[in-house]
Amino acid sequence: MADTFIRRSTYQCSMSFKVEVIEKISALITAAFGLVAALAWNGAIQELFKIFFGDRSTLAAMLVYAIVVTIIAVAATIWIGRAAAKAKGEG
Repeated sequence: MADTFIRRSTYQCSMSFKVEVIEKISALITAAFGLVAALAWNGAIQELFKIFFGDRSTLAAMLVYAIVVTIIAVAATIWIGRAAAKAKGEG
């Protein structure tokens, strides 16, 4: 009886660990794809700024770029968070 309980507990612990590992790997892969997409957008936006500010990289142009990207990132994060909360039924 105790042997069956120990085996069942060990199996449940093992399955729980496997699920947790898969969840973490999934999160890391998703983050990696997000980084690749962000770098692609970074290059595209920098080229767009070159059109408006020319080839010279001035401090003002870099600051404008950083501020615009930050505002977009914050707005997107808020929007995605609200959409996720709504999908879960929290909002």
